[in-house]
Amino acid sequence: MNQSNPIARATFKVCLTTLIVLLLSSQSLHSEEKVNDDKFDLNLTLNSDAFFGFYPFFAGSYELNDNIDFTFYGILWSGGTGENWGNWTEFGAGIGFNITESIYVNPQIGILNGSLTSGLGNTVLGEGIVPNLTVLVENGRTEGEIYAGYYYGFDHGNPVTNNYLHWWLSGGYDLGKIISIGAHFEHLRFTGGQNQPSNSAYDYYMAVGPYIKISSPNGGSFVKFIAASDLRPDDEIAKSGLNQPSFFKLIVGFGI
Repeated sequence: MNQSNPIARATFKVCLTTLIVLLLSSQSLHSEEKVNDDKFDLNLTLNSDAFFGFYPFFAGSYELNDNIDFTFYGILWSGGTGENWGNWTEFGAGIGFNITESIYVNPQIGILNGSLTSGLGNTVLGEGIVPNLTVLVENGRTEGEIYAGYYYGFDHGNPVTNNYLHWWLSGGYDLGKIISIGAHFEHLRFTGGQNQPSNSAYDYYMAVGPYIKISSPNGGSFVKFIAASDLRPDDEIAKSGLNQPSFFKLIVGFGI
């Protein structure tokens, strides 16, 4: 590590802190004489959308008590366009807790590995960081999800870095045993970065549309398809260089 580079030192500290948190959590989990398998959940989704292409995602949790979970996740962006960004990979952990019986809040922090946010041509471990928040709502036959993640790039030798904001809002209604329908809004924005011009921010897409979700009555497995239209004005389309009038996302989920 370059000791003269404050960003490199910050990256090392973030990675070290994350490792310490994981180790402490591991000690807490192993402190019980017998581990209860019912407290552990792991879910895998296979995703494909109009911008990122194909990317697997996993999310796991371990119940620490009735209201708090240790959570972790990973995204293999490299399955799609992330292949061009240094085999881009995201991995993180956090804490999930119940605000009410219907609302679950999960703040996490992830580490980026690759070349997108650092602006390098070479793959870098810890090239950036992703503080993120997921809120899940389930109240009777009503379902909802809010996600927001800020992708912040570190300086690993390239003076120009890249930052992004990715967020969505999704809500729907259960029509019966297996089918629910709703609406989905999703937004990806380039927000600038180190040594970027002050007016460099622009939208890659800002899409809204309906979704249909088909789920196993016993839970665990589901299929969700989102069909949306791009809401960006012409100046944002021109600035991004990406003319994408429609947006779609297909998600296949499995519970383990």
